[in-house]
Amino acid sequence: MKNMTILPRTKARATLLAAALLATSTFWAPAAFAQDEKPLVIARNIDLNSLDPHRAFCDTCQIYNSSVYESLLTLDKDNKLIPLLASKWEGNADQTSFTFTLDPAAKFSDGSPVEAKDVKWSWERLKNLKGSSSFLMDNVASIETPDAHTVVVKMVAPSSEFLNIAAAPYTAIVNSKVASEAGAKAGADASTTDNAEAWFLQHSAGSAPFVLKSYEPNSELRLARNDKYWRKAPALSEVVIRQTKDAVAQAQMLQSGTADIAMQIDPDTAKTMTGSDVKIETVPSYNFIYVALSPGAKANKVPLTAEVREAISLALDRPSILDFTIGDQGQLISAPIPIGFPGGSGFEEQPYDLAKAKELLAKAGHADGFEMEAAFPGMNVYGVDLSLLMQKVQQDLAKVNIKLDLQPIPFANWRERVNGDGIPMTAVFYAPDYYGTSQYIEYFGMTKGSPWARRAGAEREPSVLNPKETDLYKAALAASGDEAAKLWHQAGEEMIKDRVILPLVSPNLILAYKADVKGVRYSACCNLPLAEISH
Repeated sequence: MKNMTILPRTKARATLLAAALLATSTFWAPAAFAQDEKPLVIARNIDLNSLDPHRAFCDTCQIYNSSVYESLLTLDKDNKLIPLLASKWEGNADQTSFTFTLDPAAKFSDGSPVEAKDVKWSWERLKNLKGSSSFLMDNVASIETPDAHTVVVKMVAPSSEFLNIAAAPYTAIVNSKVASEAGAKAGADASTTDNAEAWFLQHSAGSAPFVLKSYEPNSELRLARNDKYWRKAPALSEVVIRQTKDAVAQAQMLQSGTADIAMQIDPDTAKTMTGSDVKIETVPSYNFIYVALSPGAKANKVPLTAEVREAISLALDRPSILDFTIGDQGQLISAPIPIGFPGGSGFEEQPYDLAKAKELLAKAGHADGFEMEAAFPGMNVYGVDLSLLMQKVQQDLAKVNIKLDLQPIPFANWRERVNGDGIPMTAVFYAPDYYGTSQYIEYFGMTKGSPWARRAGAEREPSVLNPKETDLYKAALAASGDEAAKLWHQAGEEMIKDRVILPLVSPNLILAYKADVKGVRYSACCNLPLAEISH
């Protein structure tokens, strides 16, 4: 996401599966709880960029959006689609039209009904604001509302992943009347005429279990129970997300009893936490850390040809990097597709071969090696210190006479440089924006106009482009089920061959919370589903 979230469905089974879910699945909202009047306190680094659900784009934003607003669908603990605002849905055979039927019982927090016009307005606003998450609506050609409870979405091109996009917290449905009165716009000129962002810092207009109570930047975000929630009320009366930047401080708050959940505990800190009243769970995450190369970067000392990029990849001792950074608290990842996403499993471990690396460098005319700039965000993410990681990469590449000039820089400076003249080598991280594989080809693929094709300097070095990835991307979006997963996997193999994005490790996620807190889990769509928690 961020730098920082779609299971494909078979064409013939789309309608039947939706109906079966209605008959057999429990709704996402929890069963009746004894309501807790004591606030739940969460310690985490609050990375909010906005409380406007169509401008928000961050990890904390996923928690906020999915707690205060609702999407049409959501994901259960097994990443299966289940109803939320939509009671049923279906797609046509070629994945170009999707019809949603809204639950007639759905109500906004002011008691007004959630209607098709609100869905149309919300999704058109998301698209026209042209913000970070607007790409989720790029493929939408039109939204029709034949009646108050029916929404028909027509696509520009086939999209087998659109149903799971409809489960992303960034596709939140907003009370269009209330937001419009506050200055929100959904028209084509929304990016310049919408002036509601400041209003959203103090108000909310959703239909979810919670409402915004207050927000103090760099201090805390406070949510209150939505007393007019249209399903079973959440157990918690209030949730406080308290700004706590580092893992040690979060752990101290948890152990002292001033926090109930600590969200960004790293493996080393977790080992220091003791006491029977604190529970520590480790679960696989969909996040990963990678090294990236830019053949078109202006600062390159030598051409980063396909041979040179392969040599760099072969010189990385990935098992040793895993041990050095997170040990048994994570796993290696070969392709820039998370393990557990469609097409993301079954890739071979990338080889470590210093002899072949030296041979390729000699063949490319660099037998004596070369110097290389490596600028990266100087930060700790998912329990990995990027500076320490790059020191290990520096040691590995020194064995083939590639001398790295390490430059840890602030994230804002890194973003400016990587999107400007490019950086020969960098290291950074990614978390999913929704549960779907297409985002990885859109972001990491060497396809014309993709973010990393631009960062790799495709305009200056067009040889990095890989047209096979474009073809596989289109074919996968027109397919579904196992067929789509197979095509996504093939696209992943092509991205490995590009050797522009070199994934390294996928750190586990540590869930740390008080023993009396129930329902804590990591969600692919919502990060931490607050409506499921009680204490």
